[in-house]
Amino acid sequence: MKNNYLFIANEKILLSDDIIGIFDTDTSTVSPVTRSSLRCAEAEKRLISVTREIPKSFILTDENNENKIYMSQISPKILKKRAMKGIV
Repeated sequence: MKNNYLFIANEKILLSDDIIGIFDTDTSTVSPVTRSSLRCAEAEKRLISVTREIPKSFILTDENNENKIYMSQISPKILKKRAMKGIV
């Protein structure tokens, strides 16, 4: 079976099978629950920024039974297109 990978920014590539969801920071962070979850992930060192720019998306993953959140400057629309087409 062939593994698909997704390039999310600045030399960071994720295994597609590890991705739980791709979210838009503009719309998702309106919810207090999401903001609280992101703060908690940051405090637990599970929030990883792969950009120095303002993030446009965050990617929730399950890597080796550990949830991680990656912040990316690539829009969720572009990331979803890449994931659907299997583009690295």
